[in-house]
Amino acid sequence: MGPVPAPVPWPAEGRLDTAEVPLARMPSWLGVDRALVGWRAWQRSETAVLVADGGTALSLTRVDADGGFAGGRLMAGARLQLRALQAGTAGLPALDLPPVLAAQPWPQATAEAMASGVLRGLAAAVAQAGREALAEDPRCRLWITGGDGPLLAPLVRELVADSSLVVECDPALALEALAALRPGPDR
Repeated sequence: MGPVPAPVPWPAEGRLDTAEVPLARMPSWLGVDRALVGWRAWQRSETAVLVADGGTALSLTRVDADGGFAGGRLMAGARLQLRALQAGTAGLPALDLPPVLAAQPWPQATAEAMASGVLRGLAAAVAQAGREALAEDPRCRLWITGGDGPLLAPLVRELVADSSLVVECDPALALEALAALRPGPDR
């Protein structure tokens, strides 16, 4: 984990602007990443969706059954939380997430306890948001995407197993949306 690299200059004609994402009632301040995953999940589900995008931030984006932006939430993502723990607490190690979360729900080793606590906390936030979105629309589906999606999805599924919430996991949802909106000549 190092500093965030400077933005790479990209020609304007190669950029996708949020105005090009066909998500209804999208506020001007919404990031293109959230617009893309919200639109693509709604398009694939054909009903209301809540998208949990696990990256630097964990963004929760609601799209109603008509394909309109319906709000969301933002919180620090897993790696950001781990960095904050290490930087703000004496004696905790610098840590990156493991590719698979240990099955042990109560690890004894510090690094595993940090990873488990952060991931389980994020999964609990996503599961609760999913229940709340389901209460808004009983057909709502929860989509989990982003780099941390494969780690979060099984934890979230376990937490919502007693509900009718359908949980989909597609780590590449934003890329699929880009490909759908900007198909290349080879597609």
